[in-house]
Amino acid sequence: MATDTATAVFEAHRPVLTGVAYRMLGRVADAEDVVQEAWLRWSGADRETVREPRAYLVRITTRLAIDRLRQVRARREAYVGPWLPEPIVTDFGPTAPDTAEQALLAESVTLAVLVVLESLSPLERAVFVLREAFGYPHAEIASILDRSESSVRQLAGRARRHVDEGRPRFPVDPVEQRDLTERFLAAAAGGDLDGLLALLAPDVRLVGDSGGKAKAPLRVIETADKVGRFLIGAAKSPIPAAEFVFVELNGGPALLVLSEGRADAVFSMEVADGKIQSVYVIRNPDKLARLPLP
Repeated sequence: MATDTATAVFEAHRPVLTGVAYRMLGRVADAEDVVQEAWLRWSGADRETVREPRAYLVRITTRLAIDRLRQVRARREAYVGPWLPEPIVTDFGPTAPDTAEQALLAESVTLAVLVVLESLSPLERAVFVLREAFGYPHAEIASILDRSESSVRQLAGRARRHVDEGRPRFPVDPVEQRDLTERFLAAAAGGDLDGLLALLAPDVRLVGDSGGKAKAPLRVIETADKVGRFLIGAAKSPIPAAEFVFVELNGGPALLVLSEGRADAVFSMEVADGKIQSVYVIRNPDKLARLPLP
C-alpha cells in the first residue's frame, strides 16, 4: 500500500479514532496524542496483511487510550479542585450522521456521562465507549481487547448499570434545555434568587473546574439554596467586557462566557424533569483554549 493511500485510509477513519480517544480520556490533547501514536503504528505496519483497516485502527487506538488513561489518572489525583472533561463543539453540520446515530454519539459525549465514566475502570470504560457510543458487537470488542466475549458482556453490563445509576434517565428536550439555560442566565445575572431557585432541583449540584488557575469552587456545592446563593454572589463580581454566547457543546446547549474577546467560562446544565439537576462550570483556561470563538 502506497504512503499516500495509507494516509488517505487513516484520514478517512480519523473522526472515529478521535471520537473513541476523546470519550476514553475526556481531554482533546490526550486524544490527539493517542491518535498520532496510532498513525505512527499504522504507517510502520505491514499494511498488506491488514484486511479491515478500520478494525485494526480502532484496536490500536483503544489499547493506546487504555494505557494513556492509566497514566493520566495519577496526574488527575493531584488536580486542584474537581476535574471535568474538556468541552468540545458537537455541531455535526451538513455531514451529520442519521438521527439515531447522531443521538447516540451526542448522548455518549455529554459532560454528565463523561463524568460518570471517570469512575469506571479503563477496561469498563473502553467497553462502554465501543458498545454504547459506536455500536460494536460484544464479539468484536472482545477481539479488540483480547478478552473473552463472556467477560466483555460482564464488563458492559457493569458499566451500563453504573452509568444509569450515576445520571438521570429522562429524555431531554434540547429546546427545554436551551430555555432553562437562558432563564438561568437571566436570573443569575439579574440577581433574582427566587427566579433561580425556581429553576434548580432541590438536590442540584454545582461542579466547578479551574485547575487552580481561575476562580471557581474547590468543592462540589449541593442543594438549591447553596447553589443559588453562590451564583448570585458570583454574579456580583463583574467580568470585564463580558459577552454571553449560546453554543452547542458536548451534545447540548451551553453558555460560553467571553471576557475581552477570550473564553472565560463555560456553563453546561444537566436537565431532567423540567429542572436543572447539575451545573458544570469550566474555567480552567487550558480547557477553554481550543474552543472556536464566535
